[in-house]
Amino acid sequence: MKYYTLLALLALSGYSFAQTKYVPTVQNSTLPAPEQVLGFQVGDWHARHDQIQRYMEQLAAASPRAQLDIIGYSHEQRPLLQLVISSEQNLQRLEQIRQQHVTAVRDGEGIADDAPVIIWLGYSIHGNEPSGANAALLVAQYLAAAETEEVRSWLDKAVILLQPSLNPDGHDRFAQWANSHKGMMAVSDPQHREHNEPWPNGRPNHYWFDLNRDWLLLQHPESRARIAQYQQWLPNIVADYHEMGKDSTFFFQPGIPSRNYPLTPKRNFVLTQELANFHAAAFDQAKQLYFTEESFDDFYVGKGSTYPDIQGSVGILFEQASSRGHAQDTDNGLLLFSDTIQNQLTASLSTIKGAVSKRTELLSYQQDFYKSAQQQARNSKTKGYMLTESADKTRFAALLDVLQRHHVEVYQLNRDWQDGDTSYAAGDSYYVPLQQPQFRLVKAMFSTEKNFADNTFYDVSAWTLPYAYNIAFSAISREPAKSQLTTSWQSSAAKNKALPVNQYAYAFNWQDQQAPLLLQALLREKLVVRAAMAAFTARSIDSDISFSAGAMVVAAGLQSEADWFNRLQRVQQQFSVPVYPISSGLTAQGSDLGSRRFAAVLQPTVLVLAGPDINSTEAGEAWYNLERLAGVSPTLAEPQRLRQLDLSLYSHIILPDGNYNQWQEKEINQLKEWAQRGGVLWGHKRGAAWLAKVGLLKAGIWQGEEMSSLIPSHDLSYQDKEMLAGKQRIAGAIYQAELDLSHPLTFGLTRTTLPVFKNSTLLLQPSPMPFVNVALYSSSPQLAGYTAPEYIPRISQSAVMLAHNIGKGRVIAMSDNPVFRGYFYGSSRLLVNALYLGTAFSTAAD
Repeated sequence: MKYYTLLALLALSGYSFAQTKYVPTVQNSTLPAPEQVLGFQVGDWHARHDQIQRYMEQLAAASPRAQLDIIGYSHEQRPLLQLVISSEQNLQRLEQIRQQHVTAVRDGEGIADDAPVIIWLGYSIHGNEPSGANAALLVAQYLAAAETEEVRSWLDKAVILLQPSLNPDGHDRFAQWANSHKGMMAVSDPQHREHNEPWPNGRPNHYWFDLNRDWLLLQHPESRARIAQYQQWLPNIVADYHEMGKDSTFFFQPGIPSRNYPLTPKRNFVLTQELANFHAAAFDQAKQLYFTEESFDDFYVGKGSTYPDIQGSVGILFEQASSRGHAQDTDNGLLLFSDTIQNQLTASLSTIKGAVSKRTELLSYQQDFYKSAQQQARNSKTKGYMLTESADKTRFAALLDVLQRHHVEVYQLNRDWQDGDTSYAAGDSYYVPLQQPQFRLVKAMFSTEKNFADNTFYDVSAWTLPYAYNIAFSAISREPAKSQLTTSWQSSAAKNKALPVNQYAYAFNWQDQQAPLLLQALLREKLVVRAAMAAFTARSIDSDISFSAGAMVVAAGLQSEADWFNRLQRVQQQFSVPVYPISSGLTAQGSDLGSRRFAAVLQPTVLVLAGPDINSTEAGEAWYNLERLAGVSPTLAEPQRLRQLDLSLYSHIILPDGNYNQWQEKEINQLKEWAQRGGVLWGHKRGAAWLAKVGLLKAGIWQGEEMSSLIPSHDLSYQDKEMLAGKQRIAGAIYQAELDLSHPLTFGLTRTTLPVFKNSTLLLQPSPMPFVNVALYSSSPQLAGYTAPEYIPRISQSAVMLAHNIGKGRVIAMSDNPVFRGYFYGSSRLLVNALYLGTAFSTAAD
């Protein structure tokens, strides 16, 4: 009966079972084949993540060569899978192998003659690049079931970590789309709906982030689970399987030779080239087209094929032309989904074959990598980096947590330390030494380079972690004594204790990153809160306490809920932000608590424009960070529906980067009337440019051709075309803003300068009116990353953030994305402040 049911299912798939024959195949195995579990041949449908999981579970249960681990969960609670494949003998001593491997690598101990090479096969981190995830089914089956001498040799000499779907949420979003548009016959027309996904498409994760940019930044559970496994295993090879445009063929590294990260040893690229010979041989035998060295770089250390390169692994990027469905017409003929799967299978097995063949070289290279790192650290004039932050312990802890997840050693100063004219306070300062195994990774994390051998970038040219978190740091040329350092950093955020009853008021400062979350929790409990517009000193039970501008005050006399104190008590004990009792409304310094200089704070209701024509990544970054850092889950709505929306439901409307030119006079007037009645209208990047274009923001802009014209283009030959394009764009660099710290939108920030990330040439012209310019670029703005020198004078004349009145409401604009990739915690405070302090200022624009 099961046999006939399977035949019926295969018939319903719309394709013949015999139509697809993958090479190599498994003969006469008693282990389950993918089609027996899925109910269809691999490639006939797009396998959902739960179907992939079910097959891996059944294969691991039946095979002594396979072990399935759940290493974490995605945002949508799909399990993150890792299938460990090796010989039965290796799996029986798997933990011993892992420990011996890591010890040999990091501590320089001898490599055993029979030490296996550790191979990482990572598939489909972009959800709409499904050939990898579907090929993983065939790879797993072949390795577990094949009884050839070659496969047995591979498994004796290798431990293979197979992660079939690095982005299960995006994968299922795409699989559902492709499957739901499949007909009885495959429609290969590129204009067919199947090949044109709706916004935001299946590439990103639940929050529309590109997870292949998150290897270093670790803002998502998928990334944290992945990196935990990477650091536990330190694989020798990391194979990263992707897809590209339909009209390409197949790419494997090496990429463009001049665009490699400078801290990666040259031996890495030699090994990459040697392994490429195995891929080439496999594709030659299959008569499949491929190319190398003409595309893609190996520069940004936060993506899957480069992150391993600065930790002793050899990362290799694979890119398959995508059918983006079941079949599609391309410049190279008809491309079937099964063809794309076959090529990923071929590349997976050539990776294993090459890694096993180069086993001793890869193992010795990885060990030499860490030995040379120790020598370079000893020779370095810079001995390490000192990190300092006193006001925002939560933001500081977030950076330290990322460092620790990458196995970077961090030590706290246990007593004050002086380095020249600079003092570092115990408890507020942490030391990151360069003399540690992660020498190169630390150098990359703290890099402030501005110029490179090749200034054309596939991705960003800067990612300096302390700048992103707005943590002061300095390179130091001598080390604190070991007795001055606590052995290692540990997160220790203690929750608040119970508050005394019957006080005049209760207050907390605004600097800590948890403060907005505490405020939002109080507002949800219907407590009345006021924000201090200037610093003040209030009387507490035993002493006077100083509060900075932006401090939040819960005055007993304003509360209307009968059990308000119980609500305050319960909420504040969930946080580590100190809440102080105030015994009198008469202050020792500053305004008394009944002053009008304590502004009302209302619970925000936020609309984020998110849909076609909007940059989905930046809309997702706004969504994610409003939830994480402000405690607000916004309403998401397509710009095309603006006319149908009741805007009176919202206190704030956010326009992320996008194209808003479809809005006509009706929408412009709708937004204008809403803002004039008291709404706060925020726009950044092209959202800000549109506000300026239609006159809602009183500002000029520089962008597009006007910026490009600053780069000389005369006397260039055709071969200079790519070089010119590289100079004309800002791929991603970090700049310094100068803040007006007296402005409510900057409350909580303690330094007059703030690093901001820029990846476009759009600039806001500063306002000639007083008090409108909240933040300007500094006169020497470039902190890290490449920018054509012709752009620097114009950037230094520009505004980062403008804000002014529009009737009873406000319009706020930023030239840059304040929440870039989710890890720019420092500049994110500007967006958070716009929610809670967006009407606490009043400034005329004309």
